[in-house]
Amino acid sequence: MNRTRFLKNFLGLSLLSLWGCQTESSKARLAVLKGTAEKQDDQAIKSLRQELKAAWLRSETMTLTNVGQMPAELFTFKYTDEAMTFTEQWRHCVIYTCGQLSGRAGLKNPYKDVKLPVQMSKENIIKELKKMYTFVRQSIDELSNEKLLSSCKFAGDTIPVWRLFYALENHIIHHRGQCVVYLRLKGVVPKGYYGW
Repeated sequence: MNRTRFLKNFLGLSLLSLWGCQTESSKARLAVLKGTAEKQDDQAIKSLRQELKAAWLRSETMTLTNVGQMPAELFTFKYTDEAMTFTEQWRHCVIYTCGQLSGRAGLKNPYKDVKLPVQMSKENIIKELKKMYTFVRQSIDELSNEKLLSSCKFAGDTIPVWRLFYALENHIIHHRGQCVVYLRLKGVVPKGYYGW
């Protein structure tokens, strides 16, 4: 028997039991397979949550390193009139991340009724960034499996909610990269890329 015919026969016979052959043994096998699949799904989602939290924890470390390097008196610096100040870069990240995640994942936005000042002290920016990162990690933990795997609209596309977490972290990476330039323009040598 050639391989192709063997695989067709094997898969055909294997799928028959999944499609409901009426023997008791095939029903038992189907129940075992279903239970195994559910356990594998639960483990995969648990691994996904761990991966997301690790990514956001690393993001927080890198962000706070960047913010911590800018002298407090330079938080209102901007390199052109049209640009945001160093403070505004990070304020924007806080408001945008929490707003997008809340709106698209159906969560309560911690900034819904909060009006952050446009210019903030170094201490307050760090406080708000820590609050944002805590909110993100809590959201990763508390979203139901169904919600985490559900779809949402983002940037003209439909993506799973779990991917939204990566998209929002990419947005922070973009602004963190801009802030490296702010540091350099003020004579601060940014700490080198320290990896994942």
